[in-house]
Amino acid sequence: MTEIDPKSEPCGELCIQTVAMPADTNPSGDIFGGWLLSQMDIAGGVAARNLSRGRVATIAVESMVFNKPVQVGDVVSCYADLERVGRTSMTFRVEVWSVRRDSFVREKVTEGVFTFVAIGEDGRSRPIPNEGSKI
Repeated sequence: MTEIDPKSEPCGELCIQTVAMPADTNPSGDIFGGWLLSQMDIAGGVAARNLSRGRVATIAVESMVFNKPVQVGDVVSCYADLERVGRTSMTFRVEVWSVRRDSFVREKVTEGVFTFVAIGEDGRSRPIPNEGSKI
């Protein structure tokens, strides 16, 4: 069973979950930050697509904080929490939690803020539907 830090729980909806693999490491053997950033962008994109009911594009990534390294074999879960919705854009805080391969302890390893814009068939920004549903 996964041990959970009683002081902290993930915020938002679980958008993706994957396992960190050896091909995703940097020269030190830790999971490469770029891989983790990519997973976060995918998770935020899933949440933004669901909210806007269509195609989206990432327009900004801000305030990235890498708190702890991710190791090979850790189960990585990305949660997206809606922070703001505008006419054509939306901003999500994306948290990454890792269940450690050997200890089964769940820890928050990183978080960041991602902004997406809804894209229409013409490739231009489009309004987000008023009835935008939860992720």
